[in-house]
Amino acid sequence: MYKSMVARYGYKLVGAALVAYSVVMGLWIEVPQLPILGQSIRNLFYHVPLWFSMTFLLMLSAGNSIRYLSSSDLRCDALAAAQVRIALWFGFVGMLTGMVWARTTWGAWWVNDPKLLGAAAGILFYLAYEVLRGAIDDADRRARIAAVTNIIFFCMFIPTIFIIPRLTDSLHPGSGGNPAFNIYDLDHRMRWVFYPAVVGWMLVGVWLASLSARLELLHLIAAGILNKSALRSSSGHEG
Repeated sequence: MYKSMVARYGYKLVGAALVAYSVVMGLWIEVPQLPILGQSIRNLFYHVPLWFSMTFLLMLSAGNSIRYLSSSDLRCDALAAAQVRIALWFGFVGMLTGMVWARTTWGAWWVNDPKLLGAAAGILFYLAYEVLRGAIDDADRRARIAAVTNIIFFCMFIPTIFIIPRLTDSLHPGSGGNPAFNIYDLDHRMRWVFYPAVVGWMLVGVWLASLSARLELLHLIAAGILNKSALRSSSGHEG
């Protein structure tokens, strides 16, 4: 009983605690005063973990789409769709925090930078995925088409975000020859906030996706497509 409770709720509590810790400490600790960046460097604790978490959720989603294609289990499809949904929310907030950072450091809310354009393209990929799912009524057909589309989009997303910007001129740290933040001589205390933020947002993202997947399964049960046992056994699919 105790082990079951820990397995079910442990990661959720850890994720929530790490996010709360990183939000508070990100505003409280002293940060190095680098040229141009100044206090805006605190955005490292929010903007970057959100995008890392978005990518992590999209990777899990692609994995669940592969699981669906090999098993035809609609629970895998529900979880894949939920992970894309939460990843998109993380992407929107990550885009917003990135625009605030760009306004502070580059003097504009948006610039035609390869990294930013790639991020926008990545979000558009998955918005198209959501539109596609909404356009198909049959659950099995929707799941098959969405699974293939999800895998293709993930294979497009990774080069668009991480590879192409490194091959071109870019203002963004870690792209186009610009060094990433870990190369700078930063105060080591920043790492004690940044890494917990990354782990915390990933765990919270998995938690939110599991809740969203359960809602989708409830809709399938209400429509008579699945029985109630699917909901009870879905915890193993929600990891």
